[in-house]
Amino acid sequence: MKFTARAAVRTAALLLAGLTASACAPSTSGGGDATEDRDSGTVRVWLFREVDNGPKERIVEDVVRAFTRKHDGVEVDVRYIPVESRAERIKAAFNDPSSAPDLIEYGNTDTAGYVADGGLADITEEFEAWDETADTDPTARTSVTVDGKVYGAPFFVGVRALYYRTDVFDDLGLRPPRTLEEVGDTARRIARERPGMYGIAVGGAYTYGAMPFVWAHGGELAEAGEGGAYTAAIDGAAARKGVEAYTDLFGEDNCPPAACAGMGGNDAVQAFAGGKAGMVVGGDFNLRAVEAGAVKDTYAVVPLPGVREGEIAPAFAGGNNLGVLRSSEHRTLAVELMKSLAGKETQRELFDAMGFLPTFTDVREEAAASEPSVEPFVRTLEAGTEFVPATPAWAAIDASRVLPTMFQEIVSGRKDVGTATRDAAARMDEAFREAAR
Repeated sequence: MKFTARAAVRTAALLLAGLTASACAPSTSGGGDATEDRDSGTVRVWLFREVDNGPKERIVEDVVRAFTRKHDGVEVDVRYIPVESRAERIKAAFNDPSSAPDLIEYGNTDTAGYVADGGLADITEEFEAWDETADTDPTARTSVTVDGKVYGAPFFVGVRALYYRTDVFDDLGLRPPRTLEEVGDTARRIARERPGMYGIAVGGAYTYGAMPFVWAHGGELAEAGEGGAYTAAIDGAAARKGVEAYTDLFGEDNCPPAACAGMGGNDAVQAFAGGKAGMVVGGDFNLRAVEAGAVKDTYAVVPLPGVREGEIAPAFAGGNNLGVLRSSEHRTLAVELMKSLAGKETQRELFDAMGFLPTFTDVREEAAASEPSVEPFVRTLEAGTEFVPATPAWAAIDASRVLPTMFQEIVSGRKDVGTATRDAAARMDEAFREAAR
């Protein structure tokens, strides 16, 4: 019985490829179902490396140690891979079963694409027989389901809300914004009265921080037609209003394009945590990083408001899942380990150590009761969340940075909202058509 953990190191060139992969990337097809289901040997696991990975490694090591004690002749090899290069590594694994892991962590927006590639195993029978899944959040369950079949176990769920500086708000006599319009007004007031500070840190590459503005205005990314075919809707009238509301936050009166157009979500949150912003749209998964930053004890969180007072802007229901590869020659062992890693006890520990919101409703209620700071995120979840189109095309759209490009073209002044959204919609429709072939 043996546990090994190694961080998978990638070259700078591959990291760059992970950030710029496009819809023109080579197609992949899974290696097919394995011909064996061994009960001994090495079970290989790929998990994502976090900014502070130590707590995750310790929890996983404890799970693996308990698992290997139950299985003589079984070793578990866990590798932590960079999120940025996940697409290349995982798709290469689908094409080369000899070097592929048995169990992977993957982003919930990748489910449909990985299923289409033939990489993930259908574990519907095992999932339905797992008693803990009776308490699985419906949105989380949707994230592992394609055409009625289950291809993994939800690992954690993530949503975003509005962080704000309580000391700055108190000094300026401000109240937490109650509408999206007030978010902008408050941001500009802070930037005006606190030179050198962004009123709200925003990023041209922060797709999932921007989408609540679109959804709150009644817009959609895409619409499903007959047969499940998608058509882009980002250029619709309501969506354009949301895009305009978000991009209006870029400017010398809040977050200058020269500094903010290239920022992603981590950059925006780091600006807030470092004391350089009065507000930011950040996730429950950012709580530990903010608490460890310069603003410790001088911030609070509320749901991001909607267009009208009393509304909560719909958030993207993000998060990660665990899935077994079709090519695994240790399917039974991999499914059992998946259930241990994604089970209630491990999710409790991951919440305590890293702030990952549990995907089980009962465990999440426990979490909110034990740590009031997550209550705004739970309220956001309960108010209703949104998800990306459930199609393999989304992986191509995301990888080719269609939406970040759209936002950046607007805030840089290269295109107006109408032109940029039409161009983005055309690129999305091209990806939808390609996926349907």
